[in-house]
Amino acid sequence: MKLRWIGSVLLSAAAYYVYLPLPTGVSEPWKLMLLDALFRSCMHVGDMAHALGVCHRVSLINQVVSWVEVIEPRSCPSVDVSDILLGGVPTRVFQPIGGQKLKRGVVYFHGGGWALASGRMRSYDLLSRKMAEDLDAVIMSVDYRLAPEVVFPGQYEDALAASRAFLSAGVRERYGLDPQRLCVSGDSAGGNLAAAVAQELAQDATLEVRFKAQALVYPVLQALDFHTASYQQNHDVPILYRPVMARFWLQYLGADPALEPLLLANNHSSLDQGGLPPAVRPKLDWTALLPAGRRKHYRPVVRATGSPGVVEAVPALTDARAAPLLAEQAVLARTPRAYVMTCEFDVLRDDGLMYARRLRDAGVEVTGDHHEDGFHGCMVFAYPPVSSAVGRRSMDNYIRWLDQNL
Repeated sequence: MKLRWIGSVLLSAAAYYVYLPLPTGVSEPWKLMLLDALFRSCMHVGDMAHALGVCHRVSLINQVVSWVEVIEPRSCPSVDVSDILLGGVPTRVFQPIGGQKLKRGVVYFHGGGWALASGRMRSYDLLSRKMAEDLDAVIMSVDYRLAPEVVFPGQYEDALAASRAFLSAGVRERYGLDPQRLCVSGDSAGGNLAAAVAQELAQDATLEVRFKAQALVYPVLQALDFHTASYQQNHDVPILYRPVMARFWLQYLGADPALEPLLLANNHSSLDQGGLPPAVRPKLDWTALLPAGRRKHYRPVVRATGSPGVVEAVPALTDARAAPLLAEQAVLARTPRAYVMTCEFDVLRDDGLMYARRLRDAGVEVTGDHHEDGFHGCMVFAYPPVSSAVGRRSMDNYIRWLDQNL
């Protein structure tokens, strides 16, 4: 009887920890709750280790991820898998066996807030393998350096170096890449890097070969407004909470973690911020860039007075290499055709929607792929044991677009 009582208490406690009220319409809510409980547990353990001085919170989480998720390169009858250095950056290559002599090619940057994950994780390995098989394409999944050991512009420079090498004659010849059918892509923080690389290389007149396409999956593109409609709507929707995104940004930019409350209050983008040029604000004015159906009843949060000197202390907040949404229209106009995936229940939804709008306004051909039941990170949850319907659907849509446009 006593054991039953203890079991009931433990089961109730577990259910209390796992259960989270979710918006109506989110895909498979109980699966998302379980995923969130797992991520929250890892974050809590990391926070405790950080507080005790054992190690940085992110370092511990990455060690756990490496132990659980990172796998060795394993070839199969249809795809040869190997680890190489691409422009000096560790990269996993998925090369289809047979098929066309000249292959399509995709260079891919994983997500994880510029601080977590790896292209060698099982989820990204499976994604890249499926892309290679379905597209008869060479996929190069890049393991750029991570925060906190490396901060901006380190991750961007790794992504740029790998992309330049990917486009080079030597790599194209070695892997049989078709110079007319190359794409840069990534999800979340990797989508940020892909967008920034697409902008930079589109302006490089010395390149003989350019990207034909950019495919951005729920990208993070700006850190000046943490009160867009999607940040307000989804601030407490897993798996990416608003404070967590602010923390990732501060880690990436090498800024003081104590600035987190200022970012969350939009004090860093107040009207009295001397380091914020007036020309920046229209580039992220979601009241003008979003359709009414996405703005809903939400109102912008623009402080008349805030915390002076934040932008001067963290100049990368307005650097388009870190925040591609802030690029000039002339730069956007040179970038290749784009695919932008967004999810309704994602704080970053409006980053992607605003970027798609700005690209269209600049004359770029854009395909928007919005998932009304999607949540942040859903595409990498397309396989067991954490597979979801929206994960499989979003991955299929993404690969289908690549097939039709590359």
